[in-house]
Amino acid sequence: MFSFGKKLHVYDMDGMEVAYIEQKLFTFKPRYHVYICGEQVAEIVKEITFLRPKYRIEGLGWEIDGDFWAHDYQITCDGQNIVTICKEWMTWGDSYELDIAEGESEIMALAVVLCIDCVMASDGGGVTVTINT
Repeated sequence: MFSFGKKLHVYDMDGMEVAYIEQKLFTFKPRYHVYICGEQVAEIVKEITFLRPKYRIEGLGWEIDGDFWAHDYQITCDGQNIVTICKEWMTWGDSYELDIAEGESEIMALAVVLCIDCVMASDGGGVTVTINT
């Protein structure tokens, strides 16, 4: 009937769930679990900072850095770019451009970016995702 915390299901064009994001409640820092094919693959943790938001991605070996308020940041692994995210400002709604490195999991990168956007959302409402390829 109802549940606590934010949850986001990501489906493919055939209606199959490809990713699931769930907020972990009753923690000191905001935490979200990322599931791919029913298996937890990552945990996103928002660090407590005073000047600018900072996030930690646990479970993938990925590092994240950039300007989260401007929605302009990148995710790297061992110095190699995984995904670059930037917000498109001249659109009717919130639109983001994700430049995902070849050979990387698009679903994993999308789930992590959606998770960070979920933490950044101040209204606590739902998230609508449109993917243009």
